[in-house]
Amino acid sequence: MPVQTPCLWFDGQAEQAATFYTSVFPNSAVTSVNRNPDGSALVVEWTLDGQGYQGLNGGPEHAGFSWAVSFSISCADQAEVDHYWYALSDGGEESQCGWLKDRFGLWWQVVPVRLPELLGDPDPERAQRAMQAMLGMRRIVVAELEAAAAGTATAPAGVTAP
Repeated sequence: MPVQTPCLWFDGQAEQAATFYTSVFPNSAVTSVNRNPDGSALVVEWTLDGQGYQGLNGGPEHAGFSWAVSFSISCADQAEVDHYWYALSDGGEESQCGWLKDRFGLWWQVVPVRLPELLGDPDPERAQRAMQAMLGMRRIVVAELEAAAAGTATAPAGVTAP
């Protein structure tokens, strides 16, 4: 199968985005920058832990990202969730259920591997409690999901438990 590389359209920020992303992910690097005659970056290529990306400074006509395309980060534990959540949301915007928009407008899902395990629990009541807990979160907190699934979570002040 041919290599597939996401190409992201920026309005003059591709090089800054590549530098930022490679600072957040381990084993990452900017691999090439093709420049315009004026010295500005036209196409930037980088890898994030082995996955290749391209950034194209194509101008404002088509620049901008939406929820329709996002990158999901499967995190081994809470420390990884916290690392990616705080790094990528810095200068961006936190949303709900583990979603955030970074400073360049790109959407990310920061997901602990434990989340799909809890949501797929064979006990539908445990799965439903985990789902309800997740729906109330911005950054996913594994310990709170596990407590909710187990039925030992307490509702925050002013919130009535179902």
